[in-house]
Amino acid sequence: MKSLNSARPSTASVFSVRPSTRQRGIVVALSLAASLVGGSALAQAANVASPKSDTADEVAKRTVQKRTASAAKFGDRREKRAASLVGSSALAQNINTPNPKSGSADKVARSKTKEIAPFAKFENLRIKGMWVSIPGPADTVDQDKGGFRSALADVGIGYVGWTQNSFANNLLPNAARSTIANQLYNGQNPTFNTVNYLWVTYDLSRFGIPDGQIIVGTEQQSWTWQPGGPDRWGISTMAYYQTFFDRKVELKLGYLANQNEFAGTLVGGNAGANVFGPSSNILYQGGMSNNPAPTPAIDLKYNFDERLYNRATIQRSLSPDGQFTQVTQNPTGLDWSTPNAGLLLLDEAGYRTKAAAGSPDTWLRSGVGFNNSHYVNLANPTQPRVDQNSFYYVAADRQLWQTDVQGTASRGIYGGFSVMGAPPDRNKVSQYYELRVYAKGLFDSRPKDQIAIVATDTVWSNFAVAAAAAKGSLVHRDSKAISGTYTAHLAPGIYLNLGVSYIDHPTSITYTPQTGHALNFSASTAVFF
Repeated sequence: MKSLNSARPSTASVFSVRPSTRQRGIVVALSLAASLVGGSALAQAANVASPKSDTADEVAKRTVQKRTASAAKFGDRREKRAASLVGSSALAQNINTPNPKSGSADKVARSKTKEIAPFAKFENLRIKGMWVSIPGPADTVDQDKGGFRSALADVGIGYVGWTQNSFANNLLPNAARSTIANQLYNGQNPTFNTVNYLWVTYDLSRFGIPDGQIIVGTEQQSWTWQPGGPDRWGISTMAYYQTFFDRKVELKLGYLANQNEFAGTLVGGNAGANVFGPSSNILYQGGMSNNPAPTPAIDLKYNFDERLYNRATIQRSLSPDGQFTQVTQNPTGLDWSTPNAGLLLLDEAGYRTKAAAGSPDTWLRSGVGFNNSHYVNLANPTQPRVDQNSFYYVAADRQLWQTDVQGTASRGIYGGFSVMGAPPDRNKVSQYYELRVYAKGLFDSRPKDQIAIVATDTVWSNFAVAAAAAKGSLVHRDSKAISGTYTAHLAPGIYLNLGVSYIDHPTSITYTPQTGHALNFSASTAVFF
């Protein structure tokens, strides 16, 4: 309509106030032509003459045109309606001509705004401070049915819950099937597990606390193979969060799961697309807390700008005897400490940019941790425990190709790597390497699906390998694996993850000829509400 209205003054001066039928036809035709040319051309023509250089005749002419256009505006309403319809149709045709397949950026933006707007009021109630992306209310099963979520939001309460149910099985014959009690690795026998979460937030910004939020979460898990878990029900987080100095500083404290705050170990960063997958034990044996094992911690993040940051924590360490021992000794997660556990100091520096039109997603990070827990000395197991440990990691992820620049910029192909290390005389896993290639929304018909191919190499402590070999066991120095997974977004809040992993030496250090290799088929569902 802007093009049509702009064209009217330039043509109205040749007509009387009440145009004839022939003149009406000319108006319609000229309006159509003006619409096809577009508003930009008319604007350019209007700006050619400088106001300071106009002659008296030109000023008089524009005055007559303006008065005539004003009179014509209140003329025949049928003429205006017909011209408007023709002009709008032509303008729509003109907009769609360059790329009829994908539509204009404006149409995409309007569509996304329409989709997101009803859920914008919940944005401030989503969990803050984490690097991992948990689907928002728009991508849940219940969304805001019955207005329940809105009613809670009105009093400052938000929530997210989800259930993950997984299955793994070695497809190779002669896999040395055993009883569950004697199972040596995930998938040696058909292995099932379920993990269920409910996290609730309370908005403190309504009381003037910048970005203030309280987060309380619970986690329940159950495994057919207990070393994978074990079974437990307890807290997964109890945290307070706020920012200072115009979001330069972020503070988070309480019982935290720092796996969600540091390192970035999930491929693609989406909880829905990572119900299983490769990960390194180095972070956990170094003491980093996680969802089944939260510990008291204080996290501080300083944002130098929108890209550069430094994040640090002082955290009660996990048990130096491992994740299984930690959960067994403290299943609820509420105990302040566990035997032999000390403090973990961890610092991470990073550079991160979110995907935007023409700007690919990039995340570079590196961290180092120091732990004063009482660790077994693997070089001299009979000697007293030692009181120091450390680890480091370097990781990078980069969007290599954007497939929907004007729509969802995060869609595309990514590449990344991780390198981690720890002293072999304190840690059973001393090195970890990972290469990954993954795609988000590769197909237009499946814009929220993810495909990932990941290769890993887990290197065992040379001291632990030597000790096992001295006992006459078959040993291996590392465990290599390559996996391919496809995550399908089936409906709002529902994800299906299918994968196949080939693992060379799936057991820990010692093995038998029957357990030297595994080809695990995995299937998982994640449902968010």
